[in-house]
Amino acid sequence: MLRKVVFALAAIILVVLVVIAIRPSTFRVERTTRIAAPPDVVFALVNDFHAWDRWSPWAKIDPGMKSEIGGTPTGAGTGATYHWSGNDKVGEGKMLITESRSPQSVAFRLDFIKPMASVNRTDFTFKPDGSGTRVDWVMTGPLDFMGKGMDLFVGMDKMIGPDFEKGLNAMRREAEADAKKRAEATASATPPATPPSPDAAPSAPAK
Repeated sequence: MLRKVVFALAAIILVVLVVIAIRPSTFRVERTTRIAAPPDVVFALVNDFHAWDRWSPWAKIDPGMKSEIGGTPTGAGTGATYHWSGNDKVGEGKMLITESRSPQSVAFRLDFIKPMASVNRTDFTFKPDGSGTRVDWVMTGPLDFMGKGMDLFVGMDKMIGPDFEKGLNAMRREAEADAKKRAEATASATPPATPPSPDAAPSAPAK
């Protein structure tokens, strides 16, 4: 009886290992939202690492997290870098903006150092949608055997997707607030139209 149980467990383990081995070797997580703000306003929140603390879903997880922005004098655009190090929930890693096309898209190389080392790609695209902007946030990357196992039992989409949703919600709030401030500043800077003087001579009727 014991031998049968051992053989059954061994067979189950073998099947699971085979299922893991034949799973896709890459993953893709994607979330989309619409923001009532022009593309350039939303683009600015992603293209400048100094603005990430305003909307990043990971910024508030560890109050003691250390971060360093560099790569370019402004910390924005192609070549800008962001390095972070924190508790077990945020780990340690580095982002590099590999491509910046204002105001259409921003691409990143994302290196996770701790707790598990991996190299992934992140893309943000901004497309006009009526008077607002459609934002797509995509992460893709390779999966080794352990990663395939995690994806099978946990799911990369379930692990990362909710954070993307939180980040996009915060991005919407910040971008719409920025768009409102810009509209108010533009309105206040525009001089009001001067009404015609009551003493002015009426214009001649058209013949």
